[in-house]
Amino acid sequence: MAPWKINKEVDYEVFELGTLKLQNGMSLPNAKLAYKTFGKLNADKSNVIILLTYMASTHYDNQWVIREGGALDPSKYFIIIPNIFGNGLSSSPSNQPAPYNKARFPLVTYYDNIKAQQRLLTEKFGITKIKLVTGWSMAAAQTFHWAALFPDMVEAICPTAGSAKTAKHNHVMLEGVKAALTADDAFKEGWYDEQPYKGLRAMGRVYAGWGFSQEFFRKEEYLELGYQSVEDFVVGYWEDWFNLRDANNMVAMIHTWQAGDISDNELYNGDFKKALGAIKAKAIVMPGNCDLYFPPEDSEFEVAHMPNAELRPFISSHGHFAGGSGLRQADVKFLDKAWRELLGD
Repeated sequence: MAPWKINKEVDYEVFELGTLKLQNGMSLPNAKLAYKTFGKLNADKSNVIILLTYMASTHYDNQWVIREGGALDPSKYFIIIPNIFGNGLSSSPSNQPAPYNKARFPLVTYYDNIKAQQRLLTEKFGITKIKLVTGWSMAAAQTFHWAALFPDMVEAICPTAGSAKTAKHNHVMLEGVKAALTADDAFKEGWYDEQPYKGLRAMGRVYAGWGFSQEFFRKEEYLELGYQSVEDFVVGYWEDWFNLRDANNMVAMIHTWQAGDISDNELYNGDFKKALGAIKAKAIVMPGNCDLYFPPEDSEFEVAHMPNAELRPFISSHGHFAGGSGLRQADVKFLDKAWRELLGD
């Protein structure tokens, strides 16, 4: 599989949200939630799966897991992929009209994303129950938020390589990534006319040290992916990924990520343990055993405070990318098995 490529085909729908009142006190006029569906909603609307998008991704990057015969089988389930705000399809710095465009795009939290997604499900489709919510990295964070914000709606969750609350170390890592991008003079504090490609490439090079594990590099496993050297991998995989993105969109999604906390809302008022304890969904929480910024220790804490959760880490040299890239077939099969269990297949 070759993820991260921009697909120009418009094969999705847009849910008009009107003026979206955001958690931080700002508003987003004419907010739009882009989404794509697979399969058919059954008569009692009981076959719904939500597959969420992650950092720098759109539904195009996710749909490789949807296939007949797989766990997420469109012949059996109605699968919805809502695009996260900031990814260039849903409302984002790159497509929002002035004065909320570019650097003035407001902070949109995971809370705001899930509230908008819940409106899509209820207002557009009349859905009141979700069989499974799942996603990787930033999508895992959204998965936790779905289960905490709407505990009576979500029956099962499978967050992979992500967290219910952004850790301080994770926040600092993202500061380094963001600094590499915004240090490019061409960024112009977000008011650029041409993409700051030097900054985007630098961002990719910083990220390259975090996505995979030390073991991956020690064993030269990038050779198995078709790259000839470490530098070839950094340029051909990481720089290429970020070169295809809009810089302000990347900054907006970083801010969303950094603000992640399932308890930061009117339901839980900052009580993280209470928010975890309120999750009713059956859960299989799947960190990477050598994920460099979502360590299994954080997932252990989460699972210990969730009433119906199991910790099931990936044992994989692909580190963070074990949970969502599809580059290692053993990881794909491991995830597929967990999905099948949660779906009762």
